[in-house]
Amino acid sequence: MDSITSASYAVHFNQRAYDALNKHLENTPYSKIFLLVDENTRICCMPDFIARLQKEWRLEPIEIPSGEMFKNINTCTTVWEKLSELNADRKSLLINLGGGVLTDLGGFVASTFKRGIKFINVPTTLLAMVDASVGGKTGVDLGPLKNQIGVIRQPEMVLIISEFLKTLEERQLQSGFAEMLKHGLIRNDTYWATLKDNPSFDQMDDLIYESVLIKNKVVFEDPTEQHLRKILNFGHTLGHAIESYFLESKVHEPLLHGEAIAIGMILEAYLSYELTGLSKNELKDIKMTFLKNYERIEFTEKDIKTILSLLKFDKKNSHGNINFVLLKEIGNPAIDMKVPEDLFAKAFTYYAEP
Repeated sequence: MDSITSASYAVHFNQRAYDALNKHLENTPYSKIFLLVDENTRICCMPDFIARLQKEWRLEPIEIPSGEMFKNINTCTTVWEKLSELNADRKSLLINLGGGVLTDLGGFVASTFKRGIKFINVPTTLLAMVDASVGGKTGVDLGPLKNQIGVIRQPEMVLIISEFLKTLEERQLQSGFAEMLKHGLIRNDTYWATLKDNPSFDQMDDLIYESVLIKNKVVFEDPTEQHLRKILNFGHTLGHAIESYFLESKVHEPLLHGEAIAIGMILEAYLSYELTGLSKNELKDIKMTFLKNYERIEFTEKDIKTILSLLKFDKKNSHGNINFVLLKEIGNPAIDMKVPEDLFAKAFTYYAEP
C-alpha cells in the first residue's frame, strides 16, 4: 500500500510505516525519544510497537489516563513537567501512540514545549486513523467545550498500523466508522454507497486508505481551514455540542465522538433538506444509514435547549454567526451556512421520528 504524501509529511501504512520510522530514526539525530501512551496502549500496543524497531532505541514512556475527560490543559501540564524532568530539549522527539484524544493532546504538547519539538502520530483507533491524527490539528478541550485550545502544526509523519484495530471493542470501531461515512457524504457519493452497505472489516485497510486520501486532499488544498477544509466539519457543529453536553451531564452516559457526530449528521442533513436542496430521498438514506449503525438517543426539551446554548462556543463561529456545513447533495457540501433558529427544533423532531 503506497504512502500518502501531504505538503510536509507522509502517511505510511503497516510494514511501510515501520520501515519509514526506522529509517527516520536512523537518519535524524534526536537527543531523546519519548513515547506518549495511555494505560490501554501501554499494555496492548507499546510492546509490539517497540519490538518492530530495528535498533534498541531508548524510548522514554510517558503515560496519561485515557478518555475525553482528560483531554485538558491539566494533562498537558503533567506531560510538559514530565518532559522537563526527563531533560527533553528542542531536539527531542515525541511519538504519540494512541487514539484521537492522545494524538490531539500529544501534538499540542509537542507544538508548545520549548516553542515546539517534533512529533510523530501513531493512531491506534479507527477514529484516529481516519481523522484525528491526519491534518495537523492539535489541541485540548476547555471544560466540556471541544477543542477550544490548540494550534495547527504538522507531524513528521503519521504511521497507520491496522493490526492495532484488533485491540478495540466494537463500539470504538463504530465511532471511527462515523467519520468514514462523513468522508463519503462530503466528498464521494460512491464511497458513501460502499460504506453504507456494511463492508466487512476484512476490507478495512482499503477503506481507511480511501478516507485518508479524502481528508489529505482537502487539507492539502486548505491547511489552515480558510475555505475548503471547513467541509470536514459536517455534522460537527451540532455533534460537538451534543458530545459536550453528554460529557458534562449528570443523568446521561458520555457519548463517543463518532456516536455524537452521527446524530449531528442526521440533524444537519435535515437542515440541508430545508436550506440547501438535499433531496428527501438522500435525507432518508442518511438517516436510515446512521440509525442502522448507531442507537437512537432520546432528547428532552431541556436537553435540546442546553445543547443549542452550546453552539455559541463552536470554533467555526465568526462575527457572532454560527456557521454550518450543509449538503446540496451527497458528495457536494456548502460551507458557512446560517440556520434560522426555528429549524433546530424541527431537526430534532425529525431525528426522533421512526
